[in-house]
Amino acid sequence: MKFYQRHDEDLQINLTPLIDVVFLLLIFFMVSTTFNRESQLQIRLPEASVEQKIAEDTPILEIQISRGKEYAIRGPADDAPKPLINSDEETLYRAMQEAVAGANNPVVVIRADRDTPHSAVVQAMDVARRLELLRITFATIDTP
Repeated sequence: MKFYQRHDEDLQINLTPLIDVVFLLLIFFMVSTTFNRESQLQIRLPEASVEQKIAEDTPILEIQISRGKEYAIRGPADDAPKPLINSDEETLYRAMQEAVAGANNPVVVIRADRDTPHSAVVQAMDVARRLELLRITFATIDTP
């Protein structure tokens, strides 16, 4: 009886196609991801038909106002909005003054809920005027 000697070949897994697929998936998810700006307060913005963009290098002071007249402030150097203890005008003044310290002529963006009392928005605008922040705009949702 004649026995044949088997020649075992080393099995190798080619990882190149697998790496290509992983990189393609990574690129797909990076391109298709949308980045939303999260707010500290629950706010439903009003709708507007005209959109105006602010230059990216412009410092922004964001004032968020909820329907319950609660304020949160995000300065140009802040990562997240900071809710205020109360809705008193002096508290708002001190928080805005601290947030814009060192910023050169920031734009004030008021993000008020659509059901926010008018007096809360006027109070925020009045405090901005007292701090000599004259570039004020309002955040809205685009309508098609």
